[in-house]
Amino acid sequence: MQQQLYLPVINSLENLFKSKKDYDVIIQAGEDNDQKEIFAHSNILRYQSDYFDTAFSDNRVKRKDGKYFFEKPNISPYIFEIIIRHLYCGQLNLNVMNGPDILKLLVATEELGLDRVLSEYIQEFLIEDQNKFSQDDCIELLKIVFQHGTFTILEDYCLKTICQVPAILFGTDKILSLPAQILELLLKRDDLALDEIELWNNLVRWAHAQQPTVNKDPSKWTKDELILMEKMLLNFIPLIRFHNISSEEYYNKILPYDDLLPKKLRNEILKSYLVTNVEQIGLLPSRFSFDVNVNSVLINATHLSLFTGWIDKDDEALQIIPYKFNLIFRASRDGYKASVFHEKCNNEGSIIILGKIRGTNQIVGGYKPFYWEGPGVYKYTRDSFVFFFNDYRYIDTGKIGKLIDEDLTLICNGRWMPIFGKDLAMQLNGYKWTSSPYAYPNLNIPNNFEIDDYEVFQSDLNEKWIVISLWPEVLLCC
Repeated sequence: MQQQLYLPVINSLENLFKSKKDYDVIIQAGEDNDQKEIFAHSNILRYQSDYFDTAFSDNRVKRKDGKYFFEKPNISPYIFEIIIRHLYCGQLNLNVMNGPDILKLLVATEELGLDRVLSEYIQEFLIEDQNKFSQDDCIELLKIVFQHGTFTILEDYCLKTICQVPAILFGTDKILSLPAQILELLLKRDDLALDEIELWNNLVRWAHAQQPTVNKDPSKWTKDELILMEKMLLNFIPLIRFHNISSEEYYNKILPYDDLLPKKLRNEILKSYLVTNVEQIGLLPSRFSFDVNVNSVLINATHLSLFTGWIDKDDEALQIIPYKFNLIFRASRDGYKASVFHEKCNNEGSIIILGKIRGTNQIVGGYKPFYWEGPGVYKYTRDSFVFFFNDYRYIDTGKIGKLIDEDLTLICNGRWMPIFGKDLAMQLNGYKWTSSPYAYPNLNIPNNFEIDDYEVFQSDLNEKWIVISLWPEVLLCC
């Protein structure tokens, strides 16, 4: 009923906006070939916008023949007309606009002092309804947003996106032109899902890009070059979690730049490599992805956080890992025989199997949510999946394949090695694997390959049994 009472008022304002009757404001919007005069009424503008109210009150606007004159070359006529129409009748249809124009609209609303609720609405629309635009141009979007301190929703979204998918920035040339303030914000975050040594490598690349005259070989730096790089990295080095960098990585990648590190920090790092039970160096704890001790030669806790998300049917890594993952088998340690595999892995509940493809940085594997047991036992599940990392160093290269073929049977047989349908199967020797997409989506896993090593983790999550199902997605195991 209330909405019906407001309709005549809204319609009247709509007509006033269209007719421009008795207008007393002329706004020159845009510039060059994209320029237009927009007519409005000062009373409406001053009550709807702090910017206009201040301008009219302070007599900062040119006035001639009873009319106010504004010049706004930085806001296009298209964007300005959308804003004026909204000020008159509260209407704003973002569905007919593209992502770049919506961003321009957002920037204009801040300049014109429009309502904070409107700004938040536009930001949320960009995230939810213009997802492709906001993700594809996430870095450039963040640079624009960062210049406006009020766009906190978009800023948080962009930072979170980069932390979850670091390959869109780190390891690319985009990082070379990244503003220092944004890089500092990213390194401060605990949810940045990238190996710490990779963060260091990218930080070094960024620093050299800011100081292109400095010798790329730190052993040849002059005293002035060293001072220059020290100043450049002063705020960044304390943000590196050195306790998550191995001694080998430190020796190969950081030691050449050792002079950049404060003496106290160098001593703490040395102590961590020589003394047991040093859990933290500096003031910052491990990033969330590394706060779990993982007994693995192939993965770290970042991967487990993603596996946990997949198990919980979430496409993103979880910030808290609610399960324990216990290493129960490693081929290089325990052997490649099927009998040993079953001795250690049968009756262990939910498990994840993963192997590193020889001569690459690729990791492949699968998850099953129940006990592996008995000869010729058929089991059915909705929850198994296979996965593939094109480069295990970057968590965002991981892809999940959920079971899609309900006709595939699960058989547990002690004579066989692990088999996930036709999609991922070990031969009896254990180090030769095959893949042929059938029951799962095609993840571009190589058809035939050898592995350097493979591991099996048992998780303590509750078992998920589905003995009878209308759509019995099934996993073939051994």
